[in-house]
Amino acid sequence: MENSKNQEALDYHKQGRPGKIQVVPTKPYSTQRDLGLAYSPGVAIPCLEIQKDLQCAYDYTSKGNLVAVISNGTAVLGLGDIGALAGKPVMEGKGLLFKIFADIDVFDIEVDEKDPAKFIEVVKAISCTFGGINLEDIKAPECFEIEEKLKEALDIPIMHDDQHGTAIISSSALINALELVGKKIQDIRIVVNGAGAAASSCTKLYMQLGAKLENIIMVDSKGVISVRRTDLNDRKLPFATSLPCNTLEEAVAGADVFLGLSVAGVLSQDMVRSMAKDPIVFALANPNPEISYADAIASRPDLIFATGRSDHPNQVNNVLGFPYIFRGALDVRSTAINEEMKVAAVYAIAELAKKPVPEVVTAAYNTTSLSFGRQYIIPKPLDPRLLETVAPAVAKAAMESGVARKPIADWDKYAEELRQRMGLDNKLIRGLTEKAQENPKRVVFAEANHINMLKAAQVARAEGICIPILLGNEERIEKLINKHKIELDGVEIVNLRHDRESSRRKKYAKMLTAKRQREGMTLNEAYEKMFDRNYFGMMMVEAGDADAFITGVYTKYQDAIIPAIEIVGMREGLNHIAGLNIVTTKLGTFFFADTMVNNHPSKETLIDISKLAHNAVKLFNTEPVMAMLSYSNFGERAVGSPAMIHDAVDYLHKNNPEMLIDGEMQVNFALNRDLRHENFPFSKIDGMNVNTLIFPNLSSSNIAYKLMLEIGMSDTIGPIQMGLNKPIHILNVESSVRDILNMVTIAVVDAQFEEVKMKNLQQ
Repeated sequence: MENSKNQEALDYHKQGRPGKIQVVPTKPYSTQRDLGLAYSPGVAIPCLEIQKDLQCAYDYTSKGNLVAVISNGTAVLGLGDIGALAGKPVMEGKGLLFKIFADIDVFDIEVDEKDPAKFIEVVKAISCTFGGINLEDIKAPECFEIEEKLKEALDIPIMHDDQHGTAIISSSALINALELVGKKIQDIRIVVNGAGAAASSCTKLYMQLGAKLENIIMVDSKGVISVRRTDLNDRKLPFATSLPCNTLEEAVAGADVFLGLSVAGVLSQDMVRSMAKDPIVFALANPNPEISYADAIASRPDLIFATGRSDHPNQVNNVLGFPYIFRGALDVRSTAINEEMKVAAVYAIAELAKKPVPEVVTAAYNTTSLSFGRQYIIPKPLDPRLLETVAPAVAKAAMESGVARKPIADWDKYAEELRQRMGLDNKLIRGLTEKAQENPKRVVFAEANHINMLKAAQVARAEGICIPILLGNEERIEKLINKHKIELDGVEIVNLRHDRESSRRKKYAKMLTAKRQREGMTLNEAYEKMFDRNYFGMMMVEAGDADAFITGVYTKYQDAIIPAIEIVGMREGLNHIAGLNIVTTKLGTFFFADTMVNNHPSKETLIDISKLAHNAVKLFNTEPVMAMLSYSNFGERAVGSPAMIHDAVDYLHKNNPEMLIDGEMQVNFALNRDLRHENFPFSKIDGMNVNTLIFPNLSSSNIAYKLMLEIGMSDTIGPIQMGLNKPIHILNVESSVRDILNMVTIAVVDAQFEEVKMKNLQQ
């Protein structure tokens, strides 16, 4: 399994364009005029303006939204000093997080220099390129000197995230935990296990929030950092305690808070039991904490516990902070990230945890509710409110502390700008994946003889998304598994030609005959169909032997949809099914319907497609705002397709008033809110951003999303089957591993909703 995961990581970084980030032009470049403006001679004009006033660089270049992630590779993750170039994948990964969470562009800079003075000079020399600098994975104690001297020398935001990120997030968690147990920070006794950069920064920030130095005990690998030791350097000496303890066990006894920034397994259950009433334990060693979640929870019932892991409550994750802190700092052109800005981030994150949690967050974590309490002291990393909560708080603190060069006057407008920066596309599949992992389902992979199906099944199982069931010839499948070193040991393989459970084929045939006997289906015919992987696999779902079914890698759509309709049927009240594609673009995420099924939909078909799309988009935790598209606008053409769409919209307005839908309209009016308001202010969706497009026919929808995909304007997920009674999903022919994995994730979430629906019906 380890070799498989290693290869998967290598393939991920190597596939397509190597690496994880790229530079993309932001201005037109297709004509000679464009090129003349972008470069010579036009580029000389902004150069001269910047020469007159260096601040103009923010207006005419990318400086204001560009952060450098800089490292010398001396303390990379848990790998240690592996060198600058070896650390580059981590720096690219940090750049990816900046982009997806806060729309900040990044250049990763790997500096092959360990001497702090020389490293500082290199960074200073290139600093004018950037609006901010994120120092990363630089070992202590050099990291302290590097950050301090760069902050003194430069007038842009600088932060060593390894120090301050954990400090900020854990401080938010600490504030809330103390509130829950009714303790004041100035009265508590804190034990910090670890004495590196993060430990030092956390301790200093806790003190800034009110903790007293005399109540803090720091422990390193040699024991308690005390005044009795003679081996302390200048960084540890300020934290030396005079309390009469020498070991971690002695220090923890009676303590209110344990903060672990060290190694796995150093905190025992007995140590936790020795702590004060309502103890707070932050075991933040990664990947394995100082005490396991199970051991910690079992140690005592009054414990508040947090780790750095995503599979337990109360994850202390730096991604809750750094993207949004830099976003706020950049947006006011701050000259620094100062203590006031860090504290503002602390309180903003802490307060967000106390607010009602929206459905989009609870759904992402597969829970019915999240509310402020011992199991929820800090927001979830996928909470979309973080951007518009933390960034403004940091920006305001920069303004109030006098380091902002471009104050924000209209905070409502700023909040809207932040929302527009981040479309649903960046969080959609991550949220669905986490939801699937909470309650993985049995998914039948119909075409398991295809290598992409096997690779997707491997990843889905390894990530805990589903329990795969493979349909195909076991000898051929095993040869492919061995040839490509795929880890699928123990997975169920069903060979339809000699299924060991012949009674299962007979059972399925009888079930299908009972469903279709009045449509001419005989038992013999049904039995023969059970040798077809689509019929057999779908019957597994219908019979409850599996939860979802995936096919289509080399099966034509019509060959798959016919058995789906025969076996699981359409949902009650519908006369049509449809396909939905999720199209992610730089403008945001859009849902296209119908992209697979209905060639020339009638009014009634369009109504069903709209209802199906409305419910499907809600499944993705998005409020659908829908436009029915045409080549005319609002009754402009009283015949043909526009008239039919007009009538469909009229029906939906009268019979489904809860749906935010309007039309018919041309696509430019659908996507341009201001243009739509200017021309059609009477529209039911006036002032709203459309996210769901209903096309007049299959040709237009299929052409539209595939055109966007092929010219590189978007990614697409789908087609997602809408209207069937069970989670049956049909892929595009020759879908990639990523496409299949996305569809498997959606199928699992679909199956989860099906399970909830059935439970509700039984109650």
